[in-house]
Amino acid sequence: MTITENNMEIGYVGLGGMGHAMASNLISKGHTLRVWNRSPGKAADLVAQGATLVEHPGQAAAGDGVVFTMVADDAALEQVVGGPDGIAAKLGPGGIHVSMSTVSPETTQRIAALHAERGAAFVVAPVFGRPTAAAAAMLFILVAGEAGARDKIMPLLETMGQRVFPLGDDPVAASIVKLSGNFMIMGVIEAMAEAATLCEKYGVERSAMMDVMTQSIFATPLYVNYGKLIAQHDYANPGFKLSLGFKDANLVMAAARKAHVPMPLASMMHDRFLSALAKDRGELDWTAAALNVSEDAGLRS
Repeated sequence: MTITENNMEIGYVGLGGMGHAMASNLISKGHTLRVWNRSPGKAADLVAQGATLVEHPGQAAAGDGVVFTMVADDAALEQVVGGPDGIAAKLGPGGIHVSMSTVSPETTQRIAALHAERGAAFVVAPVFGRPTAAAAAMLFILVAGEAGARDKIMPLLETMGQRVFPLGDDPVAASIVKLSGNFMIMGVIEAMAEAATLCEKYGVERSAMMDVMTQSIFATPLYVNYGKLIAQHDYANPGFKLSLGFKDANLVMAAARKAHVPMPLASMMHDRFLSALAKDRGELDWTAAALNVSEDAGLRS
């Protein structure tokens, strides 16, 4: 694979809402992409932009090149990495696999070891931001892994985000910081939902209450964007599915158990998401957990 500073030949595996937007941004900067997705149709417009659609994940990786993955969970990541047609089998010495998925520390360690056996580097670079932020290249990106590999991919990360946060040589650092951040967002969702429900019970419009908060002491994108969804009960177009929130709650709890860290809020949010899943809300935005808060207060059936 030919690599120059300004034009890299790159692989991208996983073209959901986030991956598709990031791949498109790389193409727009002049990079040549080989892409793979479980549903090939999602690659059509990227192919129209000049990307090459390949038949197997491993074909997106070659020799000493760079391949990104952005897939839903641990199982999906291990599936595209392992096996004879997987990334690990095709990425050789000097190659770099950049995982942008939110996965467990254990999965991160297993994949890092697998690549190390073959002389390739594994860098973890998960992101904070929804698909709209990905499309606008306004993501916040964490990155951890071997220093030389980090330096090599830094221009690519800067193409996809507004700021990159280096977290050292151990890929697990980025995985656990990402899980910690998602846990904090869960707490924000719950707090906003409870506050909006309390105000509604006292006859105050949810939107009025949220306007006060997000235009004063909570005037940040997280509160503004999620607050609007919760105020309007607008969950039909997910930026992040509730089923994935449940997945992350499980990952947080597993990490906490292993490290002997009591996290009662994580346990509560696990059950909040589980209750929402039982009501067939897994495909809604994860802020739909707020519906359960309203129902607990007798506001909805």
